[in-house]
Amino acid sequence: MTDENDDLIDFGRETIHAGEKAGRVRGVFSSVASKYDIMNDVMSAGVHRLWKDAMMDWLAPRPGQKLLDVAGGTGDISFRFLKRAGSGHATVLDLTEPMLIEGRKRAEAGEMADMLDWVVGDAMALPFEDDSFDIYTISFGIRNVTRPQEALNEAYRVLRPGGRLMVLEFSQLPNRAMQKAYDLYSFNVIPRMGQMIAGDRDSYQYLVESIRNFPDQETFLGMVRAAGFENAKYRNLTMGVAALHSGWKI
Repeated sequence: MTDENDDLIDFGRETIHAGEKAGRVRGVFSSVASKYDIMNDVMSAGVHRLWKDAMMDWLAPRPGQKLLDVAGGTGDISFRFLKRAGSGHATVLDLTEPMLIEGRKRAEAGEMADMLDWVVGDAMALPFEDDSFDIYTISFGIRNVTRPQEALNEAYRVLRPGGRLMVLEFSQLPNRAMQKAYDLYSFNVIPRMGQMIAGDRDSYQYLVESIRNFPDQETFLGMVRAAGFENAKYRNLTMGVAALHSGWKI
């Protein structure tokens, strides 16, 4: 019998054994944790904030809801969720503890510390009981999961009936010329920014490459449906540079 960890998968432009990916991803984000939020602003010229606001607009958080924010890192989505909801609770889960440490620092400087939990964990094996959360979000994280379909299956398991999934991820532009121009920027500029600001070119080279390996909008929509989610749909952001996928556990 072949160990599933011996399956070969993409890691950027490399081909590695599946069992290696989590450790490699942990290394990437441990390296950039202290500069992660700054780099997001620089790389996107602040547009990522508009995308996250669009996510909250569509999600429409309500008071008292329980959020699980997977690959939640420094807590950006959870902070937005709690601010919109006014009350409730958010659990931030991430594979990389240094990212969570940065998030805790942000929480302690504000007024939301008591509304947040910070958990080191794997999106493919969530340490929570079935039917535990009202909302599951994952923002710019699912492309770093070894097997995204397993993460979606786990999302379905831990959501309560009536619960909602929302995924924000980089995606594909429908126009070939626009995609080529965006790729030129991504591959030539972003790794250099990573070197200048975070002192880490290789991690940002991987992050750019991982975007190109991720399924397009319609393919990923099929994966959301395959996990059991109904009324699944997506919206393009900035012409498809990023996309929001939504689904419901009915």
